[in-house]
Amino acid sequence: MALMTSTLGRVNRRIVTLLAALIPILALGVVGSVVTVPFVALGPGPTFNTLGEVDGKQVVDVQGVPVKSTSGNLNMTTVSVRDRLNIFEAIGLWIDGQHGLVPRAEVYPPGQSRDDVDKSNQQQFKDSEDSAELAALNYLKLPTAVVLANVADDGPAKDVLRKGDELVTVDGKPIATTKDVVAAVSAAKPGTAVPVVLRRDGVEQTAEITLGARPDDSSKGYLGITPDEVNKGPLKVDFNLGDIGGPSAGLMFTLALIDKVTTGDLSNNKFVAGTGTIDPDGKVGPIGGIQYKMIAARDAGAVTFMVPAANCNEAAQRTPDGLRLVKVENLAGAVQSLEDLKAGKDVPSCG
Repeated sequence: MALMTSTLGRVNRRIVTLLAALIPILALGVVGSVVTVPFVALGPGPTFNTLGEVDGKQVVDVQGVPVKSTSGNLNMTTVSVRDRLNIFEAIGLWIDGQHGLVPRAEVYPPGQSRDDVDKSNQQQFKDSEDSAELAALNYLKLPTAVVLANVADDGPAKDVLRKGDELVTVDGKPIATTKDVVAAVSAAKPGTAVPVVLRRDGVEQTAEITLGARPDDSSKGYLGITPDEVNKGPLKVDFNLGDIGGPSAGLMFTLALIDKVTTGDLSNNKFVAGTGTIDPDGKVGPIGGIQYKMIAARDAGAVTFMVPAANCNEAAQRTPDGLRLVKVENLAGAVQSLEDLKAGKDVPSCG
């Protein structure tokens, strides 16, 4: 009887010890799977061939001019964002080598909801489409026009110009871009009466406006207008990618548009991917998440990656095996590099 009691005692002590060891583990498991961390994970996102189709529509749909049959890939790249991670998810993504953790506030700033951030990203994407269209038009020397997006209520032009007016000349200087407006107005001194030729409702007319002084430089003339450069035809383009945000598709959209209107063979039937913002003058700007975009491109099969010059140092340090980096400062340089690659020539590189 004493032996049985002793054996039961030892078994009970083992059970208690086992439970004492399991309770912290179980608690850690519950905490790790329930509690979220104040970080988001950035990683490779989807990549889309701007020469191809999505959901039965051309990603870059060109109308109004002859369009060439294209070959190969000119892929835009994206970064994925994973939010509301628990501890185990965050650790797992950090360990996998393809993701990075950043403070959540860097992606979703305090005071802004996710919807606010998503709407801002979508507007940036729309702006990148507009800039891509204008950059391509300017490169191809196709017609653009400058219309007024706004006329300041307290500016010198308030009683003369209206929103929607097209500017033809300012002080005798032809207007084709927003920079033309700035140059023409800034060249005249405040107090100068300058002639402005405008087109309103299809009718051309002339007005005279006495310039004010620019708020940031009182030595230069000022009209108090917000000019906007627009496509004047005949080329029309629609970009058909939804649920994408940010401005970094600009360069690849522009290259696709140029390819479709010119040779149809910019990629030389190879898999080219890239990233970069673009402005109407063709300047290519830096983006975030370059390392994840390169991974996405290489995983998709890219052999060449177009890199904004300002991102080159970072890209060179994290280049996936088998991916050739091409340094890009502007649109003309990007097109020339693709032509040179096709011809077997050296091109600017990142490192």
